[in-house]
Amino acid sequence: MTAPSDSHPERWRQLALLSLAELFGMSLWLAAAAVGPQLAQRWQLTTSETGWLVTIVQLGFVIGTAVAAVLNLADVVPSKRLFAVTALVGAAANAALVHAPSYAVALALRLVTGFALAGVYPPAMKMISTWFRSQRGLGIGTIVAALTIGKASPYLVHAFPGAGVATVLYTVSGFAVLSAIIVSLAYHDGPYAFPSRPFSWSLVGVVFRARRWRLAIGGYLGHMFELYSMWTWTPVFLAASAAASGMPAGPRTNEIASLVSFLAIAAGGAGCVWGGLVADRRGREWLVSVAMAASGTCALLIGLTFGYSLWITGAVAVVWGFFVIADSAQFSTLVTEAVPPHSVGTALSVQTSMGFLLTMVSIQLVPPAEAAVGWRWALALLALGPAFGIAAIRRLVRIRRAAGDTW
Repeated sequence: MTAPSDSHPERWRQLALLSLAELFGMSLWLAAAAVGPQLAQRWQLTTSETGWLVTIVQLGFVIGTAVAAVLNLADVVPSKRLFAVTALVGAAANAALVHAPSYAVALALRLVTGFALAGVYPPAMKMISTWFRSQRGLGIGTIVAALTIGKASPYLVHAFPGAGVATVLYTVSGFAVLSAIIVSLAYHDGPYAFPSRPFSWSLVGVVFRARRWRLAIGGYLGHMFELYSMWTWTPVFLAASAAASGMPAGPRTNEIASLVSFLAIAAGGAGCVWGGLVADRRGREWLVSVAMAASGTCALLIGLTFGYSLWITGAVAVVWGFFVIADSAQFSTLVTEAVPPHSVGTALSVQTSMGFLLTMVSIQLVPPAEAAVGWRWALALLALGPAFGIAAIRRLVRIRRAAGDTW
């Protein structure tokens, strides 16, 4: 059945408000990574230990989404309330990192931050889906674009002269507080609101029995294997490449590297909007295959620019950042259409929980790869994710076409 045309006059205003809230709220995610070198110096951390400042956020997010899925929170608790409360919790945990007395305490605070963000990310996709049907790919794509730019924002703050650990962490915590205020005061569900239902232990089982949902997971996991490792380690790669190219060490070089890192990650915002528009016109399977092929190619090529001008390496990183996230929203869009309406929030939580659990592995694979083969080849292993994802999506398409199914 063809979805009815989206026509509510307020849908664009709500999309803009929710996108702004998502941008501000998700700025917490990579805040510690943006000031990772300073925190590493404070506690004398190795590269792998510094990486755990991001990996532990993934673990917190996995725990949070798992709890949300089992307790059906995204389908029982009003989405705007869940979003606002968890954004405030995340803001407090992130701000407390400024005064963390030890690495262990810092990890605990990052764990809480990731747990809280489980109430900011999946519910936002459900919320915007209440305003869009025929253009749902664009709607969710715009939300993912906003959160991508939000995740890059700590690097932009850090690029300002004199911006240290406290400035970056307090600024993004302030952003998260603003996101809670925006959602609390300005958001309300649209005309396609999903029905609420009482708690049920069986709801997770309902999700897993949805065949289309299971088939899409393979592609999604391939995408996630690459995504967060790219976001985590590209800034480190860029800094190492700048040093290898002969750029003098010092604040100015650090600021330039932070700015290029911001551009590389934030480019994904444009990629998400492009992905949403193309997916609604050409089909999601075409879009995700093209995006994963392009991002996987960049993963293979970027190491060859190591030690060259930062602008050459940065250009490849920006192209990679554009494509690495361009398909992300389409997996989430598929989930909202592949399960019964009353289980959409739980389905999104289960999906993201599985994907982020995998990112914990892929993030920690890069440091030993760098130690073994150097930065020139370490990031190439991330191309394995897109290769697997493309294979999974092609199989999904064959099965769907054989069944006469359509998205």
